[in-house]
Amino acid sequence: MSNTFLPFSKPTIDEVTIASVGEVLRSGWITSGPKVAEFEKQLSAYFGGRPVRTFNSGTCTMEIALRIAGIGEGDEVITTPISWVATSNVILEVGATPVFADIDPVTRNIDLDKLEAAITPRTRAIIPVYLAGKPLDMDRLYAIAAKHKLRVVEDAAQALGSSWKGKPIGSFGDFVSFSFQANKNITTSEGGCLVLNNEAEAVIAEKYRLQGVSRSGWDGIDVDVLGGKYNMTDIAAAIGLGQFAHLQDITAHRRKLAKRYFDTLGKDFESRTGAILPPADFTDTNWHLFQLELPARMSRPEFMARMKEHDVGVGFHYAPIHLFSMYKALGFREGMFPISERIGKQIVSLPMFYSLTEDDVVRVCAALEKVLA
Repeated sequence: MSNTFLPFSKPTIDEVTIASVGEVLRSGWITSGPKVAEFEKQLSAYFGGRPVRTFNSGTCTMEIALRIAGIGEGDEVITTPISWVATSNVILEVGATPVFADIDPVTRNIDLDKLEAAITPRTRAIIPVYLAGKPLDMDRLYAIAAKHKLRVVEDAAQALGSSWKGKPIGSFGDFVSFSFQANKNITTSEGGCLVLNNEAEAVIAEKYRLQGVSRSGWDGIDVDVLGGKYNMTDIAAAIGLGQFAHLQDITAHRRKLAKRYFDTLGKDFESRTGAILPPADFTDTNWHLFQLELPARMSRPEFMARMKEHDVGVGFHYAPIHLFSMYKALGFREGMFPISERIGKQIVSLPMFYSLTEDDVVRVCAALEKVLA
């Protein structure tokens, strides 16, 4: 047994970033200020000049996008059952109705055939999720949206650094929401950003993130929308700037770790163990997570407990949203989305983070082989 426990995720904050946070604290300006403005400027450049606004979470970003799009009572929004519950909660927050479509068993993202089949005259928007950072077929997604005149709010919480046909996720499309929560590829401790289509939407987003307030001149103030308190602090933005400087290296390292997982486990891993690996994509995916679907013969709690005996931490992402009590009360029930239910019961996330080494991956794989044997 090793003396060092390997968590499934861990943030890496360098000393330069820690020092920059100290500078902000000493400056006397610790809420939204020059660091937020600089972070938004750098993010906008990365996304090809599109307007970007930062927030205190990657949840309010999706809610605000829906509000800007005019989604509300009487409208339906289609999404996936396999995501963090925030993805569908924001639909309820704006008064709309969540509609789920089952997932593709290979990519574990929403099945676009089933998504299109779920569209009704009340459908107004789609919230696709890029699980573990793997994008959908973006051409087909937006073709469906255009055909049915739907807005798209991309839940790209896990996809910073991912791409489609050489273009970064977020540099094209409609609304694109990212998370900077602690276990994301880059973090601000808590936070997120929303990529918008034009400056007019960016102005509205600013109102929604700070109680609907708009200002003109020294004493001119007005409120014309119902906003909240969602602004990012300069403390968080300083962390984000330090992290963002390493995004390219972080993405490259995660892809190297993913390749080490595949090479170490071998081509016969699935046939030997009955477990199912993720798609081996080293072009578009940022490898936010390395997810394994366990064989039916092994329960997830048993697997996680036995991996812990080998000092290896495991997470799971995610339990099917429609089987939570609140969603069952809305009429959802077991059996409606069988692929999501199977994968949601058996999926686990193996260690994957920037300071993880290839030797660590070999150690995880050795434990995995023993536990699955």
